[in-house]
Amino acid sequence: MRYPKPHPPRFGLRAMTSDLRTRLLLMLVLPLCLLAMVGVWLDYRSADEAAVQHDQRLLRLMPALADSVLAPPIHDNEPPLLLLAPPIEDFLRLNAGFSGYSVRNTAGRLLLGDEWVNGAVPTTQAPEFRSVEYGGVTYRVVVQRGRTGAGELVVALADGSDPRQKWAQQLLLRVLLPNLVLLMAAGFAIHWAVRQAFKPLVVLAEAVERRSPRDLSPIDEAASPDEVRPLVRSLNHLFALVNAQAEGQRRFVADAAHQLRTPLAGLQAQVEAWAMMAKAAAPSRSMSSDFDKKQLPVQEGQAQGAIVLGVDQIEKLRNATRRTSQLAHQLLALSRADARSLDAQPPQRVDIKDLCESLLETFLDAATGKGLDLGLDMQPVHVTGHGWLLRELLSNLVDNAIRYTQPGGVVTIRCGLRPGRTGQPRAFVEVEDDGPGVPEDERARVLQRFYRVPGAGGEGTGLGLAIADEITRVHGATLTLDQGPHGRGLLVTVRFA
Repeated sequence: MRYPKPHPPRFGLRAMTSDLRTRLLLMLVLPLCLLAMVGVWLDYRSADEAAVQHDQRLLRLMPALADSVLAPPIHDNEPPLLLLAPPIEDFLRLNAGFSGYSVRNTAGRLLLGDEWVNGAVPTTQAPEFRSVEYGGVTYRVVVQRGRTGAGELVVALADGSDPRQKWAQQLLLRVLLPNLVLLMAAGFAIHWAVRQAFKPLVVLAEAVERRSPRDLSPIDEAASPDEVRPLVRSLNHLFALVNAQAEGQRRFVADAAHQLRTPLAGLQAQVEAWAMMAKAAAPSRSMSSDFDKKQLPVQEGQAQGAIVLGVDQIEKLRNATRRTSQLAHQLLALSRADARSLDAQPPQRVDIKDLCESLLETFLDAATGKGLDLGLDMQPVHVTGHGWLLRELLSNLVDNAIRYTQPGGVVTIRCGLRPGRTGQPRAFVEVEDDGPGVPEDERARVLQRFYRVPGAGGEGTGLGLAIADEITRVHGATLTLDQGPHGRGLLVTVRFA
């Protein structure tokens, strides 16, 4: 039985693990993104609370700024008399370059301070807060209308150290960029961690994928992580069930073929004896003289025809028993070649040259009887394997060549060493004939069991090349079918590793 090479499905275990990696990555990264957003919000809330406290501090300084205006101007074009209170002076000194103040009249005309510290004149005495952009800095400005030593004026105090404004300016540098870097680093770390975590599962999948269809040995559970062991245990259970079923089928085929060999051998021996007796009796009747034939009674002529007819029937029966015996023998050989019990039998050193010589002696009579030229072209070569299986392989190849080659043809057995693709010498065995050959589009199919090329002559069972291919794969070798060197016939080559 030929096992097709398993092709992993397009959305197989690798696709499943990739999907699991993506899902795990999303499940871990999305919470990190949510936490980053929560961190941004908390940072903003913290900055907002600090800004509120900052506004309260500015508001507490407003009375001191109003008290700093001591008296109205002596002349109309002069500013009012100003003496900064210590709190205001300390504030401006500590925040030099990021602070300012202004004193305006109710019409909005600047009397003292900085021109850029401006804003709409309040209509009430309630303080008003606003933001002013100046020199690339966003200032927090509090404006209040109230009584001063110079009358009712509008005073304003500005501070560029507002945490909320700084947070808005440094949002990309202080918040978004660090969080983005953190998310990218976490994504790479999670991807690496998930990949490492799934590595045993991928290794397990590759190990199962590389297995031969005949390899149903259990997988080592200890080499798998705890989370994968239930899967490994289930696979081992499935392997055990399939192994038991396959072993039962092989045992049945082997037992049936073995049980058939004994009665078939006896039947074939009996038919062979009948055929010899019939052939011996038929010529004695045919050698009678014409005079004797004329004197034969009608009953004697009928008996002679019956003998001739009996010879033909016995010949057909003999051919049928031969084919049945060969089929039973091939089924038994196929069952033995397919059995994994070969793994328990240590391979031995096999002399291919001696094997070819013994096969030449075995098939010489059959080739001579058909008028074939059976030759041998050999070099000393040894391989490691099972001698009885290799003999079965070559027997099937030689038997096929003799069976399908027309009388007068040539069959050649070769063995020796030949450079492989890597340049290293490889042992090979070839069987070449000048028969009808096998069409190129049929060469892959003739290696299937019980398949014969349509229109092929002979009395084959379609198992010879299938058995040879099975034995070849058991020995780790390769079997190829090519056209003969003269454009006709079949060249079967077995290359050993």
